[in-house]
Amino acid sequence: MYKPIILLVISNIFMTFAWYGHLRFKDKALWLVILVSWLIAFVEYCFQVPANRIGHEFFSAAQLKGMQEVITLAVFAVFSIVYLKENLRWNHYAGFLLLIMAAMLIFKK
Repeated sequence: MYKPIILLVISNIFMTFAWYGHLRFKDKALWLVILVSWLIAFVEYCFQVPANRIGHEFFSAAQLKGMQEVITLAVFAVFSIVYLKENLRWNHYAGFLLLIMAAMLIFKK
């Protein structure tokens, strides 16, 4: 049951770099960062697809999506602070908390 969670964390780390990692390389050609982002996204899919396939044995598709969103928020918060050196403000945390609460509703029996 933990394997899909671990795979989703790994896939979200790759996807966050694919989507936002290029922001530190604004001097590079757009076609180049798109190509690199696509290559990173391919690796992400190599973790995400098995995560959902394995996870669907334990969770519904909606639960997997809710879980993925919470993981995405956690990975993005760390990425934003550590890699992009951008501070998150109180309203960011409040918005993330509301999204986490929404995802928790998905798991309600």
